[in-house]
Amino acid sequence: MVANQQAEAASAVAPGAEATVDPMRLASRWRSQEEWQRAVEAEDEPAPSELNTVNSSGLFAVVSPDKLSVRYLSSHNHGHDVGVVQANCPAPTRRAVYYFEMGVRNAGYKGQTSIGFTSDGFKMRRQPGWESNSCGYHGDDGYLYRGHGKGESFGPKFTSGDTIGAGINYLLQEFFFTKNGSLVGSCPKEVKGPLYPTIAVHSQGEELTVNFGKEPFCFDIEGYILEQKMRQQSVTDKLNLPPDISHWIVRSYLLHYGYQDTLSSFDMANTTDPPANLQNGYGEPPEMYGLSHRKLLRQFIMSGDIDSTFKRLGEWYPQVIKDEKSVICFLLHSQRFIEYIRAEQLEDAVKYARANLASFLTHKAFEGLLRETLAVLAYEKPEESCTGYLLDSPQREFVADAVNAAVLSTNPAMKDPKNCLYSCLERLLRQLTVCSLERRAFNNDQGDAFLLHKELQNYERSRRP
Repeated sequence: MVANQQAEAASAVAPGAEATVDPMRLASRWRSQEEWQRAVEAEDEPAPSELNTVNSSGLFAVVSPDKLSVRYLSSHNHGHDVGVVQANCPAPTRRAVYYFEMGVRNAGYKGQTSIGFTSDGFKMRRQPGWESNSCGYHGDDGYLYRGHGKGESFGPKFTSGDTIGAGINYLLQEFFFTKNGSLVGSCPKEVKGPLYPTIAVHSQGEELTVNFGKEPFCFDIEGYILEQKMRQQSVTDKLNLPPDISHWIVRSYLLHYGYQDTLSSFDMANTTDPPANLQNGYGEPPEMYGLSHRKLLRQFIMSGDIDSTFKRLGEWYPQVIKDEKSVICFLLHSQRFIEYIRAEQLEDAVKYARANLASFLTHKAFEGLLRETLAVLAYEKPEESCTGYLLDSPQREFVADAVNAAVLSTNPAMKDPKNCLYSCLERLLRQLTVCSLERRAFNNDQGDAFLLHKELQNYERSRRP
């Protein structure tokens, strides 16, 4: 379901009627599967994979054909006779940490190898850290250089056989460096703009290799990232929150969507008594409203029994379907049509569409959605077509969520209509997403952000053997 059609249907209200529920803002329709995937892909950035053979000081260094090692060519006569090589693209920024390593295959005559980060316009005959907008850890003295020629004591020297790593911790806005799998230290990241992973050789015989992640790192970078995130989590853990708050958040989700059986099992498995909704002054949460009815309505819709859904709504909540051209009626009629298609009852589907969907043709706001729904008829195998998503269970779930929200909106205790659309859990997740994006914006669009779909994908990957 395309975004512009969702936007049109969001304002779909019959003339003279008031919209109490906007189904297109439900959690199940925040984004389509394709839009979620595009949002996740937008977070992916090109990552360095090899050395740049064009933008390098070629007079003093030669890069190997595989573009993963560099060797000093000339004689070391001057301070600016440096063989500097950057990666083929800047370090990605939309993540918690970026890291790469170099191996010192040969420390050469003076061991003046170095590793660090440099900007796009960096002078390619200077060591990283010797010029502004750069930072480098040097092997001959173990000093750290941060934008000027004077180094500062930082860590041990490194020589032939050592593996040195350099990284950017976007969580703390720091550079950090490692040696042979151990953390050496860190320093504030004061450099702005895109930064290129950079290595340099500076005397005869020096030879370096680079690892951008194609091979396992010597340093446990995954453990480091986890440790950094756990440190941030420890700050959150110190916040003073009501006891069993996570229990009540999960419970409110089950209440909101009418999962009565799961809720009963959940309560039986926990010894804590259900809370009174003191904040709103009621003896029970507003989401308790019509719980058993909402449970049955969801079951009807998820099983494809739309006729029983209409019947029960007429008995229990007639105001929800009183307006025959409301969004809820449109969604239910559309779903009944789809159920005919699912059952391969095409003649019945056509008859139903003429009797119950044709009246929506004059309603411009439904035009796009209606066209896409009716298009299912055009395909011999509709489940394999571009509109096949309409026959999947998430579409039923969307309709069930819309009906659930419409029923909740009839509760006089539900003062804020937005509470009909989202559970507490979903509002928290949306707030978490917004806050993480704000934090990233504050750090010059650097660092990771919370995207629920991405987190779920990562969780699924972690469960695979």
